[in-house]
Amino acid sequence: MRIIIVLTFFLTNHFLQAQVNHDSDLYKTILSNDSLLFNIGFNTCDISQFENLLSEKFEFFHDKDSISLKPEFLYNLRNGLCKSPLTYQSRRELVIGSTEIYPLYTKKVLYGAIQTGNHKFYETLAGEKENYASSAKFTHVWLLENGIWKLNKSFSYDHQNTDVANYQSAIFDNDAQIGKWLLENNVPTLGIGVIKDGKLQQIKVFGELKKGITAPYNTIFNVASLTKPITAMVALKLVSLGKWKLDEPIYRFWTDPDVSKDKNSKVLTTRHILTHQTGFANWRGNNKDGKLHFEFKPGTKYQYSGEGFEYLRKALEAKFHKSLNELASELIFRPLKMTDTKYYWDSETDSSRFAIGYDSKGIAYKTEKNKTANGADNLLTTIEDYGKFLVSVMNKDGLNEQVFKEMVTNQVETKSGKHFGLGFELYDFGNGEYALSHGGADKGCQTIVFALPKTRQGLIIFTNVDDGYKVYEKILKHYLGEYGNKIFEIETK
Repeated sequence: MRIIIVLTFFLTNHFLQAQVNHDSDLYKTILSNDSLLFNIGFNTCDISQFENLLSEKFEFFHDKDSISLKPEFLYNLRNGLCKSPLTYQSRRELVIGSTEIYPLYTKKVLYGAIQTGNHKFYETLAGEKENYASSAKFTHVWLLENGIWKLNKSFSYDHQNTDVANYQSAIFDNDAQIGKWLLENNVPTLGIGVIKDGKLQQIKVFGELKKGITAPYNTIFNVASLTKPITAMVALKLVSLGKWKLDEPIYRFWTDPDVSKDKNSKVLTTRHILTHQTGFANWRGNNKDGKLHFEFKPGTKYQYSGEGFEYLRKALEAKFHKSLNELASELIFRPLKMTDTKYYWDSETDSSRFAIGYDSKGIAYKTEKNKTANGADNLLTTIEDYGKFLVSVMNKDGLNEQVFKEMVTNQVETKSGKHFGLGFELYDFGNGEYALSHGGADKGCQTIVFALPKTRQGLIIFTNVDDGYKVYEKILKHYLGEYGNKIFEIETK
């Protein structure tokens, strides 16, 4: 616990500067010192590298072995890992792309840097092959002492031994293992879509729709709030076509009777809705009187609201004299051949492929077959269809450059490292790297998607159970690697 408190305090008070670019002199200097310390020092047991690079005030915080100062650290190194290099050897490998460097300044003068990253450790016993042993995260505090870089503090944490790492890898390399894993976690149906190089390259659906009926690859899921990005994209495509405006007050097309006398209704715009700054509660049914109210002036702060997207639906339908499903069909579903996607149930919906929702105890919910569109909720779709949609978003299909730029620009902060753009949340990885994301949660439904426009990657995860989110972490880290780790770091800050 002490390590966590110290680390949290230190990072909170020192991560005040943005991380430096990988081609900067500071980044290269710290990586060079890291190489001296580990590639030469640790990996070959050249203790002199540690003697030279460690500050006399060096402190080492390890989540398994407590705290040690420089003399104790060097003693343990000499008489532990490096005692018998001919019969046992340990090698550290820095995970490529995981390192981030943050400069530390006082009165605009550089005095140090914080280095974070992930590394793996491999072990070799005499006469045997090298084996992967464990992985961990680290944070190093480098300080300039008389103009020379010295490692002042080192935090080593979140160690995972080879059993954990190999178990996770084995799960996703074997469909039978995934099925077993789902049973262990009481997840009836799981759908995974993997986007690589800007293409939907893998669709996997596991589990059963109900007892004895295997879920097909084209299983239809209710994806809850993953409806919102579709509705947002309808609006943004209309903006790109010059038929709708982001910042035009919506009252010109439609006003909800509950707020018609509120002056805030004259202020509300599509931008406010797509960034969840409407001033509305999530649903009017949450209010004591069951009516819609403005709780604050639109555009002044973030508050997630499904009501906002319903408001947008009604405004779009009023102006264009078409249902939202018709607009989405014209602009998205038909062009992308999303043949299994609709805002509502109709005679063409194949109920035999529908993933019925379950609670965490495995009890099925009654399926409510909504007959009208909701701009925020209850979209019916498949992994393949939604994957096509995410690829089209990354390809900027139907969006002009200005609209796409607005969509991926941080509009309002939801938590540290995370903002809403237009219709999607944005995870900021630094150095211009980011992920678009949105999730969905209803009774018997937990879904989430990610799209990384810069690296052309993406991931779709659909489940049909209340606590389906419990399988997200392993899936995300397996398929998105370091970006998956960063997403969870942001979420658990």
